[in-house]
Amino acid sequence: MSGHNKWSQIKQKKGAEDAKRSKLFSMLVRQITIEAKRAGGNREDPGLKGAVTRAKDANMPNDNIERAISKATSAGAESFENVIYEAFGPGGVAIVIEGITDNKNRTTPEIKHLLSKQGLALGGQGSAMWAFEKITGELKPKSTISLAENDKKKLTEIIENLEEHDDIKNVVTNAGQNQK
Repeated sequence: MSGHNKWSQIKQKKGAEDAKRSKLFSMLVRQITIEAKRAGGNREDPGLKGAVTRAKDANMPNDNIERAISKATSAGAESFENVIYEAFGPGGVAIVIEGITDNKNRTTPEIKHLLSKQGLALGGQGSAMWAFEKITGELKPKSTISLAENDKKKLTEIIENLEEHDDIKNVVTNAGQNQK
């Protein structure tokens, strides 16, 4: 019976890794689609080149990359848009949630619901963004806030729940060390 248990553990681990890879690939396809549509399919465009490079770095198959570019430039292509949500978490930590969606009217209520389950609410535009600066295209906190152990656990749970959402690509906080 130990062989059965070992296979079960391997299958479970592989399933978790496959799910994680699938979410990453979906997000990368959305980024490529946005950039390809914006660039009109021009493969020399820096934004599109960057999206393709990130996909290749994640070992996405070339077929998937090419399919995303051609799909974005075809007639009747899906329209994706970048979204940013802001909130405040435990201990007054600023949270910026970045995503890509094909339907903002679906994603916004879903994010509101995820936050409300944790006792949080969306903030207004700019309410949390002031605590961050963009450095080479990436949000970095201007300063950090130290949290009590209990608040760190709550924040970690909030971040994990948000990152599980298919449309969310990044969650940034200004929490001190040992936070995502």
